Amino acid sequence: MRFSKPELLFIVFSLTIALISCSKANNDVIPDVFVDFTINLTDPEFVNLSFIGISDTVDASTNNWGYRSAGYDGNGIIIYSGPDKYYAYDRTCPYDLVANSLSVKIKIDGSPYATCPYCGTKYSLLTYGTPISGLGKYPLKNYNTSFDEDRFIRVWNK
Repeated sequence: MRFSKPELLFIVFSLTIALISCSKANNDVIPDVFVDFTINLTDPEFVNLSFIGISDTVDASTNNWGYRSAGYDGNGIIIYSGPDKYYAYDRTCPYDLVANSLSVKIKIDGSPYATCPYCGTKYSLLTYGTPISGLGKYPLKNYNTSFDEDRFIRVWNK
């Protein structure tokens, strides 16, 4: 079976559009705020993040980072050390923001979980902040992370 050049271009174009439209949907219900900071794992405050399965939080008062690490509405950010990468999540409960227009701070509930004290939704920090029980339907807002020189974790968004 042979295709003409226009037919081949049409097929390639159609497949490209199909693949792009099937990409991961954006389920962020937490509004974007500026986030950009770097954690040094030699800092005694964060040395435990060198171990797999550990979580910690940062906020505007951490290391004088100010609004860069505050997350939405100043609730802060959760950092989780997974088996293959670092994860960063906004501490604002997506369910309460959508359902009740409330900005509720998520609590770490023993790694790898975090729980909203208001609606009771439990989130898995190991699976991109997906809700595993409770009323929540949306995952926690994810931030980008990178790990450099075996000691620096950079957290940022768009």
